[in-house]
Amino acid sequence: MREGTIMNNRLKEAADSVLTNTVAESGGAPGVVAMVTDRRANIYEGTAGLREMGKTEPIATDSVFAIFSCTKALTGTALMQLVEEGLVTLDDPARDYVPDIAEIQVLDGFDSNGQPKLRPPKSDITINQLMLHTAGFGYEFFSHDDLAFRTARETASVVSSTYDGIKSVLLHDPGERWMYGVNLDWVGKIVEAVRGKRLGQVMQERIFNPLGMTDSAFTLTPAMRSRLASLHTRAEDGQLAPWDLVLPQPPEMDMGGHGLYGTVPDYLKFIRMILNDGEGPDGRVLNKETVEKMSRNGLAGLQSGGWTTSIPALSNSGEFFPGLKKSWGYTFQINDEPTPSGRPAGQIMWAGLANLFYWIDRQNGIGGMWASQILPFKDISSYPGFVDFESSVYRYLK
Repeated sequence: MREGTIMNNRLKEAADSVLTNTVAESGGAPGVVAMVTDRRANIYEGTAGLREMGKTEPIATDSVFAIFSCTKALTGTALMQLVEEGLVTLDDPARDYVPDIAEIQVLDGFDSNGQPKLRPPKSDITINQLMLHTAGFGYEFFSHDDLAFRTARETASVVSSTYDGIKSVLLHDPGERWMYGVNLDWVGKIVEAVRGKRLGQVMQERIFNPLGMTDSAFTLTPAMRSRLASLHTRAEDGQLAPWDLVLPQPPEMDMGGHGLYGTVPDYLKFIRMILNDGEGPDGRVLNKETVEKMSRNGLAGLQSGGWTTSIPALSNSGEFFPGLKKSWGYTFQINDEPTPSGRPAGQIMWAGLANLFYWIDRQNGIGGMWASQILPFKDISSYPGFVDFESSVYRYLK
């Protein structure tokens, strides 16, 4: 395959077919945008369906999505830039930059009245633990205990986009195990403390502008809002309906774990930077050594895995490629074994709550993204569509 050229017609036909079938099937996703890039340029762009079911506006490559946890890799990039500049180290205690984190205690069960029993953590939380999701934080929709704590203490939801929403509780001592949670929101606060600016401004200056990402922001511009794809919810009977939900605008806090809006073409510019070892079209965003570190397992003896839902309306329980060994880098999941979709071992990926998925294959110099706007996560239509889409790319990768 020649880089920088549209893939062969057989690939386009196969990938287009996946998108069309995903939308056309009974209960299928209302709309999907999917794209692939090599190290030079986009080599596949596809769309199918509508921006909102029941309306006539087709989804388009410039449609704007709530990208949820796809935000994390950008926040991690902003943090690793601080490391490169010698302004922080990964082993630093997070409390050195955000003292409030030292007040967070470990949940040690609940008393007979349903009130949480708390104790101090055995050690300080480090930046490294936040980046690797080993600090002890969870998510209310992936942890019954976190949800029960928030309910008992009337703590704000993380989707409130408030600082109070991340001041929840530790579900285990720092460094004890891997648990996916609000860690990157705290990383964003560290970036803000060191830079003296809002996270969105830091990203704009140091990531978006150098990469030409003109449609990515925590606060929607009028132009972005006019192209916004609607969220949808799937009921227990499988029926879909639009959900008129937009994250708070403007947010009280730029949520480094889930708060960005953006387009698929914008995100592919970020993916392309990683494929090029940190080099962007207008200069270097990260050093090559940093990209290599971000793409390596940082968990030592721990492993990343799946998740169990505590709010079924937001996420199904599940795991990516169950049975495959997986680890975690800064801030991606790494498939330590080849995936059934054709991705080689040692590559990186992650996702966003509304069924957005991306992968970055540094070995083959290729990456892609599949974007929809459906809850709960790991949707019965959109997630299999993503796997089929990635499979179609590798099938014709020559």
